[in-house]
Amino acid sequence: MPRTALRVRRWAAIAVLGGLLAGCGTGKADTGKADAAGAAAAPGSGAAARTATDVRPIEAATRITDAKGVTVSLPKPPEKIVCLVALCDDILVELGMSPAATNSQLLAHPDFLGKEKAARVPAVPGGFLSPEVEAILSHRPDLVIGLEDTHGKLAPALKGATAFWPVQPGSWQDSVGYLRNLAALTGRTEQGEKAEKTFRTRLARAEETRSDRTALIVFGSDENFGVATPETDVAAGLFPKISHYPWKSRGIDGSYSLEEILARDVDVLFVETLSFGAPDGRLSDKLAKNPLWSRIPAVRNGKVVEVDSEVWAKGRGTRSLGLVLDEATAALR
Repeated sequence: MPRTALRVRRWAAIAVLGGLLAGCGTGKADTGKADAAGAAAAPGSGAAARTATDVRPIEAATRITDAKGVTVSLPKPPEKIVCLVALCDDILVELGMSPAATNSQLLAHPDFLGKEKAARVPAVPGGFLSPEVEAILSHRPDLVIGLEDTHGKLAPALKGATAFWPVQPGSWQDSVGYLRNLAALTGRTEQGEKAEKTFRTRLARAEETRSDRTALIVFGSDENFGVATPETDVAAGLFPKISHYPWKSRGIDGSYSLEEILARDVDVLFVETLSFGAPDGRLSDKLAKNPLWSRIPAVRNGKVVEVDSEVWAKGRGTRSLGLVLDEATAALR
């Protein structure tokens, strides 16, 4: 697929370590035994282990060290937080907060703030790739949260004016860890525990009714497309727990052809249409121009599901992932 589309999907997924250059996520299985951060303690395939639903208490703190080893220290609980990555917006909504400013469209989703309330949140000019430092600082934030690979370059310009927290989730456990970290920093510990409990319960229930159907998530902006894999995508990392998902990462330049997808007998196909500016049509409609498309079982049987890319490809927090689980399990029945 065109390199621009591939890169944007990887930025949106927030799961490829190395951003534009290289790398892969850290998909860990939950063994049912939580560690001190409330995340899984041991690695695994993701399909065999059941997710624990117990949640350890979160203690308020002014200093945390996240799972990636990044330490954030604040003089007091942050009230004004600027979000440069949708994971931040997701966590704040889970904690009953709104960002001081954002460059994400996630908040407009009805299960977040909704269009009317989201429109009141100032937008950070410059877009996802190049947010303007002066605009960020104009909101006098106590904390700025961005994607490490993309926004880490802003750290020197923000130093001394505000605290910057670079995040880089590679799995749902990482996302839960970030939720717990921010709940501790803001003092919203009960809200954090509740959000984690809700997500873990959703995932455990989905595992109990795991489908034997073959699922696939594809993304793109035109008839060229990419396949979301558990190693490089947080949402795709959930799928081996709830379905047959035989897709593995092929590295930064590798992908799958329609011929290969046809050979795997995909039963349910989830499609993320990425738009570059103005929407220009659904990816599934463009892929339909290829004669092989109609031969895929999911297409023949009307099991192609166009999903909200703001939630599936960008959210990556517990609320977004909960919505992914709800939509996926409903389609996989």
